[in-house]
Amino acid sequence: MLNKVLIANRGEIAVRIMRACKELGISTIAVFSDADKNALFVKYSDEKYNIGPGPASQSYLNKDKIIDVALKTKAEGIHPGYGFMAENSEFAEMCHKNGIEFIGPPVNSMKLMGSKIDSKKSMINAGIHVVPGITESIADHEKAKDIANEIGYPIMLKASAGGGGIGIQMVENDSKMEKTLDSIRQLAKNSFGDDSVFIEKFIKDPRHIEYQIIGDKKNHIIHCYERECSVQRRNQKLIEETPSCALSQELREEMGGQAVKVAKTAKYYNAGTCEFMFKDGKYYFLEMNTRLQVEHPITEVTTGIDLAREQLRIASGLDLEYDQKDIIPRGHAIECRINAEDPLNNFSPSPSKIIRYAEPSGPGVRVDSGVYQGFTIPPFYDSMLAKLIILAEDRKSCIARTKRALWEFQIGGVRNNIPFHEIVMNNEKWIKGEYDTSFISRYKILDQVIDYVKERKTQSSTIKTAAAMAAVQTVIVASKK
Repeated sequence: MLNKVLIANRGEIAVRIMRACKELGISTIAVFSDADKNALFVKYSDEKYNIGPGPASQSYLNKDKIIDVALKTKAEGIHPGYGFMAENSEFAEMCHKNGIEFIGPPVNSMKLMGSKIDSKKSMINAGIHVVPGITESIADHEKAKDIANEIGYPIMLKASAGGGGIGIQMVENDSKMEKTLDSIRQLAKNSFGDDSVFIEKFIKDPRHIEYQIIGDKKNHIIHCYERECSVQRRNQKLIEETPSCALSQELREEMGGQAVKVAKTAKYYNAGTCEFMFKDGKYYFLEMNTRLQVEHPITEVTTGIDLAREQLRIASGLDLEYDQKDIIPRGHAIECRINAEDPLNNFSPSPSKIIRYAEPSGPGVRVDSGVYQGFTIPPFYDSMLAKLIILAEDRKSCIARTKRALWEFQIGGVRNNIPFHEIVMNNEKWIKGEYDTSFISRYKILDQVIDYVKERKTQSSTIKTAAAMAAVQTVIVASKK
C-alpha cells in the first residue's frame, strides 16, 4: 500500500480523496494556491505546500512545481482528482519518470482515449457502436462541406483533444461551416494545444448515459453500471441519477459489456467512464473520460463500492476485490451539483464570502463539499460549492428526499443554483423520467428559475419591510405610553 500521496487538486474532490487516504492509513499532502490558503482541503491534509498565485495556470497547472513538492516530501503517489492534471498524459509521464505512481490509468491509455479521433478508430476496429462520422482531422472548408453533406446535416464539429463540453458545436448548413470550423480549430488550439477537429453526425436530443468502469493492473475490468447525465446546460452536467429510467435490464447489461470492451481495447486500468448517447433504443459510444467523474458518488451509494479507495488500492498494485457478478446496485440515487452562480446574472459564477452554511442531513443524504461558513470563494476556479447525493429505495422516494434536502440546504452570502434544482425536482417531465439533453431549453427551465428567484426576492423584501414597519409601530406605541 502507498504510504504518502500528494493530491494535485483542490476543493471537494481533494477532501474526498484525503478521506479515502485516511481510512487506508495513507498520509496526505496538499498543494494550494494563494487563493486557497484557508480552504478546507488544506486544513484537512497532513502536509501542505503553497505552489503559487491564484490563477490555475500559475499553480494547479504548473507541472514542475507539483512534481518538485512530491519529490521534496517523498510522496509515493499523486492523485490528480478531476480537471487540472487528471487527463494530462504528459503530467502522468512526468510522475513515472520521477518514480512517482500516477493514480490513474496508464499513459498509453490516456493518450489513446484523450484523442477522440484515435480512440474512435480503435473502437470501430474493436466492434464498438460509435456515432457515425469521420475518423480524420478536417481543416479544409470545402472538404468539410462535402463530408457534412454526405453524412447529412446537422453535424457536430468536435475538437479531438476536447473535454468538459469545450470545442463542440453544431453546424446546420454549408453557409455556417467555414466560420464555425475556423472558430472551433482556434478554440481547440488555445484550450488544448491541438487544433485537430473532426465531424460527427448530430444526434438530436439524445439521452446522455455513462458507465463507470474500474480495473486492476492484471486486466481484470468490471463495470459498476450506468449514470444518466442528460440534465445539462451548455454541455455541462448539473444533475445525474442512477439507474437510468430509459434502459431495460437487457440493454443495461449489453451497454455495460460494451463499456468493459472499450476499457480492455484501451488496455485500461484504474477508474474511468465510458460515455454513450442513447436515442430511440439505440446507443453510441461517445468517448472515455480517463479519470474519476464528478458524479461518481451516486455509483458509490448504490453499489457500496468506494471508488476513490479502489483507485488507491489499484495504484498500490493490489487486485480488484470484485467480480462482475458481485456488483448488484440497490435503490436509486440522484446528485445535484450546487454551484456558486447568480440566476439573475445569466447564471454567471458568483464568488463571494459564505456568511451562512448548513448542510442537510438525515437518512440517505450525503454532501461532498470543500467549503465552510466564513470561507471566501475564489474567482479563479470552477463554481461548484458542493455535491448533494441522495439515496432512496426507488426513484419517487429519491426525488421526494432530494426536495427535502434542498429545502434544508442553507447557503448565505453566495448566490447559488439551489433554486434551479428545486424547479427541476418539481417538473412533471422530470418526475416521469421523460427527459433528454434538450430538457433545460425545451421546458424553459432557466426562465422558470429566474422568475422563482425574483419572486422569492420580492417576498423577502416584503417580509423585511413588514418587519421594519412592525418595529416602527412598536416604537410609536411605546412612546405613547
